[in-house]
Amino acid sequence: MAVRSTALPRGLSVPDAAAEGGGPGGRKRKLLAAAAALALIGIASLTLGARPVGLDTFLAAVTAFDPANGDHAVVASRVPRTVAGLLVGAALAAAGAAMQGVARNPLADPGILGINAGAALAVVAGIHLFGVSGPAGYLWFAFAGAAAAAAAVYAVAALGREGATPIKLALAGAVLAGGLGSLTNAILVSQQETLDRFRFWQVGTLSGRGFEVLGTAAPFLAAGLVLILGTGRVLNALALGDDVARGLGQRVALARAGVALGVVVLCGAATAVAGPIAFVGLVVPHLVRLLVGSDYRWVLVFSAVLGPVLLLGADILGRILLPPGEIQVGILTALVGAPVFLALIRTRKAADL
Repeated sequence: MAVRSTALPRGLSVPDAAAEGGGPGGRKRKLLAAAAALALIGIASLTLGARPVGLDTFLAAVTAFDPANGDHAVVASRVPRTVAGLLVGAALAAAGAAMQGVARNPLADPGILGINAGAALAVVAGIHLFGVSGPAGYLWFAFAGAAAAAAAVYAVAALGREGATPIKLALAGAVLAGGLGSLTNAILVSQQETLDRFRFWQVGTLSGRGFEVLGTAAPFLAAGLVLILGTGRVLNALALGDDVARGLGQRVALARAGVALGVVVLCGAATAVAGPIAFVGLVVPHLVRLLVGSDYRWVLVFSAVLGPVLLLGADILGRILLPPGEIQVGILTALVGAPVFLALIRTRKAADL
């Protein structure tokens, strides 16, 4: 009863003021700064590349587009790629933050629960059995595979009296990911044509994504983001432990299922659009906690804003390092994300959930 009389039912978290980023005013200022960084990286994505475009030309292309102008056409050609980076970055980062919260595991990401493995196997099956080609066709298979994998992991972890505990979720996910990965490799090594199609998608890229693909995936990404961003209080309660969460009135199994649904929608759609991209959902939430603390009402929002900053930044870097060619964004996020994450986990604060 003493717990119910404290501030826990309102905030469902009791971090100190410093860990919370200096209070609501400080967090709001940081959110404005994050939004400004997102706007700047969006402009950079439209202007930088193998053929850079000046800021004055960019403004002219936005305000008075001339299809006959080559520089204007370059800016226009980069719009779908930039939009894809915004949507996929927000989806992966928000999904990663939610997964870390629901599993109470600082290393949780779309791979630890087997979601990426399920999406990949479904895409390979679609290519091999139905001749599916292109991200628009991959979407439905990736979404179905991610949903089936998440349901299987949760069903296995829920067996027993304790239900789907964080440890059981992680173990079930690791086992399922290994099994699905083996099935995927078995198909790929026996079918050269399937391997040739799959390997370009598997690297992870934002290039070649038109508005047809984005239009198909955008409703799922938007719905998933709305669902996940509304689970901040639920994740705050789950972070206190299942017993405390139940004492605060949470239906733990239902809460985890709701968060898992949002994660599946986001990961399935994002993976279908850009392929499996690593470290965005792992690194960004930890960076966010360094900025604003562990309140998931803010962690989720900041992750959705800063995820695209990391993804588009890696994409820009891949375009300018080896012109006129480019390094795919999935490779850059791994190269940049791995050392950053290793530095983060050396600090106790970064590992706290």
